[in-house]
Amino acid sequence: MADIDDYMTKAGKRYMVRYRKPDKSQTKKRGFRTKKEAELFLAKITTAKAEGDYIDPARGRTTVSDISTAWLRKKSALKPSSFKSIDTAWRVHVEPKWGSRSVSTIEPTEVENWIQDMVEGVAVSARERVTKKAGAPLSATVILRAMGVLGGILDDAMRDRRIGKNPARRVTNLPRKVSKKDRRYLTDAEVARLAGAVKDPQLAVLVLVLAYCGIRWGEAIGLRVKHVNFLRHRLHIRENAVQVNADIHVGEPKSWERRTVPFPAFLTKALEKLTEDKGPNDLVFASATGSHILRPRTSETSGSWFVAAQRAADIPLLTIHDLRHTAASLAISAGANVKVVQKMLGHKSAAMTLDTYADLFDDDLDSVAELMNTRGKDTATAALKLIGMSA
Repeated sequence: MADIDDYMTKAGKRYMVRYRKPDKSQTKKRGFRTKKEAELFLAKITTAKAEGDYIDPARGRTTVSDISTAWLRKKSALKPSSFKSIDTAWRVHVEPKWGSRSVSTIEPTEVENWIQDMVEGVAVSARERVTKKAGAPLSATVILRAMGVLGGILDDAMRDRRIGKNPARRVTNLPRKVSKKDRRYLTDAEVARLAGAVKDPQLAVLVLVLAYCGIRWGEAIGLRVKHVNFLRHRLHIRENAVQVNADIHVGEPKSWERRTVPFPAFLTKALEKLTEDKGPNDLVFASATGSHILRPRTSETSGSWFVAAQRAADIPLLTIHDLRHTAASLAISAGANVKVVQKMLGHKSAAMTLDTYADLFDDDLDSVAELMNTRGKDTATAALKLIGMSA
């Protein structure tokens, strides 16, 4: 049963629709300027109830913060480093803007305006680091992560039938991630100079392992004696020690991809020396107390051992991750095919390896052209003569 009633306001006549929700309870919506508007609304409600698409307006009054608690709880099952970035995006960017808003009141254009505010550096936020310049535009990575959080929360609201559509999806102005930093590849000679400039022998070996095996920092410091196969020159990547602030969280390798990586024979004696007198479960690279080594800072103002070694070796500043890029470069220049490089780096597919290091495979294009020229030179030249296209 439904009724349309008129009533008077200071602004003139208005119409109100009374109707029953699917649970048979009665509700109403006021403020229609014309009876036709009220009738159209009632028709939509009737159709939605018949098709099972009815959204109770009262449920849409739930705030983004109310839903965020359960959503973040689900995400807490992620690896600590991944969850921290999501939690930070929520607290610093999403909650200050949307936390108190009812989910049914958020419009797509509002979300797009928020994206533009973040691009321009004028969005409301609860920044934790005072070193960040006020009003600085946010990076595409930060914006996309914040949008992922808002979109995920509103996805839950839609699944719970609090809203009919997610206003954070299909926005038109999301920024694209573009790397502004040139990737650094060291030569063999530069790697040797860098390792030789590291005063701590253990850390020098660690630099060589990173530069010639291509494993991640967390995978390297997570290596245990039992993970090193000296007979076959293999490192078994079974753990990833991720640093979150000053804490180390040990878990599975990235994307849960366990793998086996070869190490050059010239590292054998150095690794044997590091592992002698250690038990199978002891760390290969360990602090004085036997715990995991903390990741060195790589900023220009840092006084870390890694930055000091680069300066001593007269090498332009690079990051720890650039040693992984170096390993890929050295392997490819040594003739390793893309599948071998993929396995060494732990990429999900050869396509990902090619996309990441396309610039390193440029020489292969010349090789392919030369091979095709040798293969088809005689027959193709004869064909060109027949059609009058040969010089």
